[in-house]
Amino acid sequence: MTQQTQRQQECPGLDWPGLMRAGIVGLRLSPVAFWNLTPAELQLLLGPAHQGPSLSRIGLETLMRRYPDQSSGSAPAA
Repeated sequence: MTQQTQRQQECPGLDWPGLMRAGIVGLRLSPVAFWNLTPAELQLLLGPAHQGPSLSRIGLETLMRRYPDQSSGSAPAA
């Protein structure tokens, strides 16, 4: 199994062909250099135009309701 195939199986939801095109064609990285990058390093190289949209106020409120800091009736954390 190649390193590429193994990574595709580990993270099936990612657009590996698109990420590879961006890294190898767009950034002119060698395949070895591309596969040695961490996700954070690749994101830094791609820049903010390739990042998802920021969290909206409605999205934040939804997350706050879904995952409250404390359950009702419990004392605040010290």
